Amino acid sequence: QVQLVESGGGLVQSGGSLRLSCATSGTTFSRYVMSWYRQPPGKEREYVADIGSTGVTHYRDSVKGRFTCSRDNAKNTVYLQMNSLKPEDTAVYYCKASLRSDSRVHYWGQGTQVTVSS
Repeated sequence: QVQLVESGGGLVQSGGSLRLSCATSGTTFSRYVMSWYRQPPGKEREYVADIGSTGVTHYRDSVKGRFTCSRDNAKNTVYLQMNSLKPEDTAVYYCKASLRSDSRVHYWGQGTQVTVSS
């Protein structure tokens, strides 16, 4: 059974940093494109960033230059380093694993709360 477990969320002041982790188990990690999404209070879930098995990354415009997505295939873990945090980054952050050969196959973590105070 595929499991994704996020950690690292918390409360931070504006301008601060947090590092989220998403540990996976139950599958071959390198077969998946790993993504981060977030759901701000009262809003729809939105895409944040993704990283392929070779390390190629993509980001939504509002986090470019502030967030860095990385992965450790040996540890089956993906990370989201978030710097220069803003109150509008407040959300529940989720990681998603999408099978490279068939994106219809995907799994979600349970989410971790990030709150940025002004």
